[in-house]
Amino acid sequence: MSSTRILILGTLLDGPLHGYEVRRRLELWGASHWANVAFGSIYHGLAKMADEGLLTVIEQGKGGKTSYELTEDGRMEFQRQLLTYWWEIRPIVDPFQVALTFMNRLAPADLVVAMEARAEQLRAAISMTERALGGKQAFGAPRHVDECLRLNTAQLTAQLTWVNEAVGRVKNGELP
Repeated sequence: MSSTRILILGTLLDGPLHGYEVRRRLELWGASHWANVAFGSIYHGLAKMADEGLLTVIEQGKGGKTSYELTEDGRMEFQRQLLTYWWEIRPIVDPFQVALTFMNRLAPADLVVAMEARAEQLRAAISMTERALGGKQAFGAPRHVDECLRLNTAQLTAQLTWVNEAVGRVKNGELP
């Protein structure tokens, strides 16, 4: 199940939009940060869901702007996916965990440098995400979209806490 798919269906709940409007709405919500949306895939997704009967093409405009509207099947698919996402816990796939698996393949000094650099990147990401909180509302994003950023900040903070503690364990010879 694709996050992009449910995001596209969800943006069309309030009425027809063309692909650029769907993209702009998802950009405004910051979906690239918390949903791993590749914005180029939106246009392909719209066309595919129209082929599947989840969307209807309501206007083939000039300059390639095609407007889409949800069908009843599209509304039902959105509801099905939405409930599935609420009830199903799935693993968070993070390439960093692959790196953890092989931390013993780095010299301790290199590992400490890498971990300290990661901690710095995490601090920067947390700061950037916190600055974005609330800012989107000025441009029309719903208040609850900030919860995605709050969750993202909490996850980054948890990883930063782990990295800071793990650096100490590497320096003390407890890891790897």
